Amino acid sequence: MKRHLQRHRSMLAQLAIGAILGVLFLHPLTTLVFYFEFNDMLVKPSANAWSFLANRLQVSTFQELVPMSAVFAVLGAGLGLVIFLYNRVIETEQRRVRWLEHELNAHLPSLIATGENERLEFKSTLRWNLREKRSDKALEKVVVKSLAGLMNHRGGSLVIGVSDTGEIVGIDADCQTLKHKNADGFERALMDLVRSALGAHACALIHCQFPLLDETPVCWLVVEQAKTPVFVQDGKVARYMVRTGNSTRELDAREVHAHLAQRGSNAAP
Repeated sequence: MKRHLQRHRSMLAQLAIGAILGVLFLHPLTTLVFYFEFNDMLVKPSANAWSFLANRLQVSTFQELVPMSAVFAVLGAGLGLVIFLYNRVIETEQRRVRWLEHELNAHLPSLIATGENERLEFKSTLRWNLREKRSDKALEKVVVKSLAGLMNHRGGSLVIGVSDTGEIVGIDADCQTLKHKNADGFERALMDLVRSALGAHACALIHCQFPLLDETPVCWLVVEQAKTPVFVQDGKVARYMVRTGNSTRELDAREVHAHLAQRGSNAAP
């Protein structure tokens, strides 16, 4: 609530400044432009621009000045609103860049040592079933649900190749199931999966790295918070997942409505 009030006050201040500048600068500037364009066509041309401007102010009636000043105040306020919105876009992008820098500069072993939390989740594999020693598409659905849960919450990291207990498993077994059996093939398969289940726009929210832990490659996904809700397309059903505590769960219709309302009230300015 306090953040919204600050935002509205900032916007009103920008509008007021724009309106004042519109009257003090745009109005005289337009009059000067009129002088340079039409002075020679007047019955009594002015000797210079300043005398023309002074004469206009002297001969203009109150009824003439007020409407024109109001027009330029509105133009100035409109310009102030454009500047305010532009600054909001810049500030939002700067916050996004700072967040990404912080996440990407984190020390992964130290991050893993803290254990899973609302912004960090581990998955042993992307598709390889360690118990049954085979490729398992059901595991892929679990991964995309976890990604959607982070996007719909506050963002965070998903590390594939690390068990729930922090044991380093690696992604070699997953890579052996792919056409291109390397990190590039893994990333391509992952992004195809995300594009199919979450939509192409979700791919832009995922930043993929392949660090070595104990000389074993893992996949570290830094996931940004989505500006709009992300749904998991599961057949004909769209599921809404959210990261809560150290787990990801699906919300029912009532919970989705409440969560979206909360997202809107907490939206960054």
